[in-house]
Amino acid sequence: MTTPKTAPTMTPAAPVWWLIACFAAAKVAIHVVALEGYGFFRDELYYFACAERLAWGYVDHPPLSIAALSALVSIFGENLWTLRLPAALLGAALVATVGWLAARLGGRLGAQALAMTAALVVPSYLALHHFYSMNAWSLLFWTLASAALVSALDGGGRRHWGGLGVVLGLGLLNKIDVLWLGAGLGAGLLVADRRRLLTPEPWIAGEVSFAIFTPHLIWQAVNGWPTVEFVRNAGSNKMKTTAPVDYVVDQIMATHPLSLPIWLGGLAFLLFSSRGRAFRVAGWIYPSVLLILLINGTSRSGYLAGAYPLLFAAGGVLWEGVVQRWRRAGTAVLAGYALVLAATGAFLAPLALPILSVEDYLDRAQTLGVAPSTSERKEIGELPQFYADMFGWPEMAEEVARVWESLDAGEREGAAIFVGNYGEAGALRYFGRRHGLPPVLSGHNNHWLWGLEVIEEHGLTGDVVLILGGREESHLQRFHRVERAGETRCTYCMPYENGVPIFIAREPRGDLREFWPAIKHFE
Repeated sequence: MTTPKTAPTMTPAAPVWWLIACFAAAKVAIHVVALEGYGFFRDELYYFACAERLAWGYVDHPPLSIAALSALVSIFGENLWTLRLPAALLGAALVATVGWLAARLGGRLGAQALAMTAALVVPSYLALHHFYSMNAWSLLFWTLASAALVSALDGGGRRHWGGLGVVLGLGLLNKIDVLWLGAGLGAGLLVADRRRLLTPEPWIAGEVSFAIFTPHLIWQAVNGWPTVEFVRNAGSNKMKTTAPVDYVVDQIMATHPLSLPIWLGGLAFLLFSSRGRAFRVAGWIYPSVLLILLINGTSRSGYLAGAYPLLFAAGGVLWEGVVQRWRRAGTAVLAGYALVLAATGAFLAPLALPILSVEDYLDRAQTLGVAPSTSERKEIGELPQFYADMFGWPEMAEEVARVWESLDAGEREGAAIFVGNYGEAGALRYFGRRHGLPPVLSGHNNHWLWGLEVIEEHGLTGDVVLILGGREESHLQRFHRVERAGETRCTYCMPYENGVPIFIAREPRGDLREFWPAIKHFE
């Protein structure tokens, strides 16, 4: 039996493509200006390492973003442009989709411009589109899913719901936070449109997304569900607990305080207005996901970032409708609001993009009363963790290389380097090549999974190991002789990466492979 196709209930407006193109180009230009600011981010160096070893999954993320990066590296090599330009293009695609969404919801030029301005100045988007990661991809997948859902809800048939399933499935292959989006969609259907659950369409979307996600689930099962252990450890040991009020305040700040009327108006448009009646299901996604994250208590504020593009689009439509009765005065009000949003966004941009010198950034942050921060349980220095994690990596590699070169040639044969986290491992992998350093071992996240394979591939005996970090007495439990031979030095890096001791460990008390199971660190 064929389910009849529902007639559209909303008359879409025409997308103003020249305007959408201008906003997308502006997004790319903003990020190109800041592209080389401060240097490689910790996670980018880890991503390069992951891209060398393609798989259907990794301890701390699914495979899609890594597969894309591997293809980019094969063409353009490992450099900042290979990482940063694709991230900026993903941001441009998000901004363009917001403009299209505003049109699809019935918004004309003013609505599209206001919605895209809001998306352009979001501080968290500026930060996440500055460097390559699964997060830049995730923002786009959430936005594309919103677009597919809007089309499916407003007169769409099985083809539209199947398209939504494809987007959700690919989103899951990129980052599992799409599960929250799926939970929000399910809640929306239960609250606003239960009858639709009696039709095949939503189930088609679910089946398609599950089929696409299945290879990663198989990888998880084969490898003992490492991501489950990773998430559990991160929640209990790594992430700070955030009070609900603080989390909501973080949302307002992360999306730019002056954009609050836009996205809050967008939520009202979807949940309460007659024009947004067809999209009630989509409107319930934001409050549902917010509730999930508040209950969790240790969620990063950025986990909700993907829910805002739809709200920006709907908010643009709402405010265009409010001011259109004022005719020319209304157009001037809308344009003035967008200009103020853009100007204040430019003033706040250095908090999210490294476009100033460190000294100028510190002055700007002090002027705004913004203290350095981190969402993790770590000591913080002069810079917020996002910026601090771009400093110190070349200097670390140079100091490790100095200690490495102090070894006799015979000792270097089969010697290994062991570090405490994936940032250090990625830095020594990338910057260590110019110094002739050997492959790096670590028990952190996917480096632990690769460890035994790396030991076999490179014939690492473990007779001599350079160890970055830890305490001498701890290392003496596995080696008969341990000598402190250096330490890292960096000015603006995270404090726990400054003054890290470098040890030379000799005469192991057992085979390197025997130690490996005990050094696993998923977090």
